[in-house]
Amino acid sequence: MATIKDVARVAKVSVGTVSRVLNGSSKISPESYKAVHDAARQLGYRRNAVAQALVSKTSKMFGVLVSDVGVPFFGEMVKGIEEVARQKGLHLLICNGYHDATEEKNMIEYLLSHRCQSLVVHSKGLSDEELIQYSREIPGMIVINRYIDAIKERCVFLNNHQGMHIAVSRLLDSHNGVAYIGSSEDIQDATDRYLGYQKALEDRSIEFNEQWVVHCEPVAEAGYKAIKQLAEQGELPSSIVTYNDALASGVLDYLHGEGIKIPEQVSVVGFDDIELARYLYPKLTTVRYPIREMAEFAANLSIQLLEDATPSVSDEELEFVPKLIERNSAVI
Repeated sequence: MATIKDVARVAKVSVGTVSRVLNGSSKISPESYKAVHDAARQLGYRRNAVAQALVSKTSKMFGVLVSDVGVPFFGEMVKGIEEVARQKGLHLLICNGYHDATEEKNMIEYLLSHRCQSLVVHSKGLSDEELIQYSREIPGMIVINRYIDAIKERCVFLNNHQGMHIAVSRLLDSHNGVAYIGSSEDIQDATDRYLGYQKALEDRSIEFNEQWVVHCEPVAEAGYKAIKQLAEQGELPSSIVTYNDALASGVLDYLHGEGIKIPEQVSVVGFDDIELARYLYPKLTTVRYPIREMAEFAANLSIQLLEDATPSVSDEELEFVPKLIERNSAVI
């Protein structure tokens, strides 16, 4: 890893000049400023902002990386972290990574440059190796909604496979088949939920029907188009499970428009249990993803790590358990 001396050597300036540039001094020539920043980018140099904050005792920032804070799921996550941060007198700095590796890395670097001691990171773009390296550099970093064995004590996650398996198994208690509308995103959540769907069918010795599966962008409009596609292919099965509640809302909208009774003719089950789920018509049966509780736990753990490098946390506390929330959109 590059050091401040390496930056000074490449920029052909003194270490003191590099330090003044990186600390925002106004008494620096434009030429030196450019030379230092060009050298830092070339070498991939980053100041250890966490260490600086710990020494100065001035940091009151708590960093959060989400995919898109405009998505209700991540809004709930941020609320959970904000509650803990407020109690500790910390200010939240929130960045969007959009499940893109480059953007996620840039945003983590940005959070560190603003002296965030604690970080809760929701990353689907960065590799395991990159997140492991960051965890070594950042004492207060927690990874949420992802499991990496090498840093399992830093991971707060949900068993997505189990959650979908529960939903499909319960539907199969009352239905002969279940259609699946999944996410086309290349992330572990999407894979785990789809595998949970397939395993539930396998456990009941029900043959997998590829025509009853559609993968699409996990938004309401795509859910509407997906169920329309299934309907146009032939007779709909009597139950449908979706990757998330947004897709389920699109499914409900289409079924209402076609005059199909829910749940008398078709049962619909979502996943996540966002706030909107209880206000849809009919109220949505869904798998509860306790993201707010997970976020609160992750935030507290992040703060504990700064006070104690090895807090006492069990594997059971880090893995949250999904639960089927029964409402009015499904016969189960």
